[in-house]
Amino acid sequence: MTFFVEGESQEAPKGKILKNQVALVTGGSRGIGRATVLALAQAGAHVIINYQRNTQQAYEVCAAAEEFGVRAEVIQADVSDQSQAEGMIRRALDEFPRIDILVNNAGITRDKSFVKMSRMHWDEVLDVNLTGVFHVTHAVLPGMLAAGYGRIVNVASIVGQTGSFGQTNFAAAKGALIAFTKSLAREVARKGITVNAVSPGYIETDMMSDVPDKILDGVRAATPIGRLGKPEEVAAAIAFLAQPQSSYITGHVLAVNGGMYM
Repeated sequence: MTFFVEGESQEAPKGKILKNQVALVTGGSRGIGRATVLALAQAGAHVIINYQRNTQQAYEVCAAAEEFGVRAEVIQADVSDQSQAEGMIRRALDEFPRIDILVNNAGITRDKSFVKMSRMHWDEVLDVNLTGVFHVTHAVLPGMLAAGYGRIVNVASIVGQTGSFGQTNFAAAKGALIAFTKSLAREVARKGITVNAVSPGYIETDMMSDVPDKILDGVRAATPIGRLGKPEEVAAAIAFLAQPQSSYITGHVLAVNGGMYM
């Protein structure tokens, strides 16, 4: 498939607002990441799907993305490992001319009340959810600076804004990610690069599958819209921030939480 053709018009046809752009989505094999890959592909972007463990799911998403007529590639890497993260970017740039859009979505939970939380539980969550963002963004950003263009979207969480029982590690990582977003946005704002975050509320993903129904009923009752969110609703917000027309939005945290936190 041909893309980034010299002299080709950059005006995208209706529905293909990201035509000829290249997007990398970490944690792209399931949940919000999967929905984001498909939303970006539907908008015309070629997509790089990062995953760590589930090869089958990653290739299923890859095949689904290609149905939109774009090129899709799968790269396995643990973003908490700097050498693997940097190797992923090198491989991506071997396949594509550059990375225009970075969605830092990879994340894990290791929920325990703080008195029962081990240092391992703390380190695992911070290493993936925060340090992993550093690794990937640090490797991608030089190319964006050279191109004078980029869209970085970080997936935070309502928990990073409100806190949550049993999630001091996750809340600390996501709260720090919001601060990271605002700081980096200031550094690169005049370089044609925007840095924003989406902050999902409680979304119907695998992370919620083990939550007891009683707790989920409480979440619904505390949410003005009265239900859990869908991955596709978060993906739509990410795709909005990733488009060229969002060039005057940076350092913003876009809440996708049904009104649970305003």
